[in-house]
Amino acid sequence: MRERNPYAISFGRIPNQYIRRSLLIDDIIDTLDSDIVQEQAFKLTGVRGCGKTVTLTAIANQLKDEKEWIVINIRSNADITNELVAYLYANVPFMTKYIDANLNLSAFGIGVSLSKEQAPVSSLSVILGRLMKEVKAKKKKILVVIDEARKTDALIDFIQEFQILIREEYPIYLLVAGLYDDIEDLETTKGLTFFLRAEKYEIAPLNIGIIKEDYKETLGLTEDVAYELAVMTKGYAFAYQAFGKYMWEEKAKKITPRVLAMVDEALAVKAYDEIWRELRPQDRWFLEFIAQKETMSANELLEMTKKKHNEWSEPRKRLVGKGVIDGAVRGVISLKLPRFKEYIANQLR
Repeated sequence: MRERNPYAISFGRIPNQYIRRSLLIDDIIDTLDSDIVQEQAFKLTGVRGCGKTVTLTAIANQLKDEKEWIVINIRSNADITNELVAYLYANVPFMTKYIDANLNLSAFGIGVSLSKEQAPVSSLSVILGRLMKEVKAKKKKILVVIDEARKTDALIDFIQEFQILIREEYPIYLLVAGLYDDIEDLETTKGLTFFLRAEKYEIAPLNIGIIKEDYKETLGLTEDVAYELAVMTKGYAFAYQAFGKYMWEEKAKKITPRVLAMVDEALAVKAYDEIWRELRPQDRWFLEFIAQKETMSANELLEMTKKKHNEWSEPRKRLVGKGVIDGAVRGVISLKLPRFKEYIANQLR
């Protein structure tokens, strides 16, 4: 029987072989598990394919194993309050009993009422408040998890609802993941000051040394080849998986043109085509010059383009914000994404 490829390039699940961002994950979980409430909302952000979903899923899965946590995954365009109440009714036994005995949810298509002791409640917000009071009494905590978060009326409404719940000191927490622009759109929405102040984590590149050791052990590569391959990924999580997948499939012990071609195709189809499509024409135009060298100074770029600093400042800000170029060193420009230089060259043919 053929051994299964440990690497995967499918989004939305944790691959068999992956590098856990232990420091980030442990930091968030330690904060969530703390007896003293310090933060109740967390944002994960980064470029497409950087590993946001994997990190989000790892946190959610770890907390699911802790008895005091109720972890609920919800789509950002769903009626979040309704989904939250429905989940508690359908999946948490003590909540089902409480709701059936005390609340009438039939108007919302959720459950039935077995009691006439209380007047019907017409607002799901009021119902959610009562449920959170019961959750608190049972010494439980709720984590609402939203992947691919983006600005929707439903999510805006829920964040405003969430602010009220935490002011009431209810044990509810929020963990969202989204692209830079999507998270920023939410942060700058009027009335969501709380979300702007919430703790934000940018998904940083994977450690090159850890990738090298992974490739050595899993693929049986020499030190030199494993290091060369790791450097080529630039720590980009999707590239780490793609290189591993195709080196494994080819049983390659060296980086071959065929492996590079397959990785380039995967990067284009799964990530770069969408990133490129979302860029403004002016940003693409500057990238045509940036891609001519591995690294260049801002002055060199301006000489090549015959542009002024003020004409470059906004495109630079957008390209850094989208994770396309590295803005860590002032005055130095380099592409942050692996083999994006080759991708740009293909777009210009």
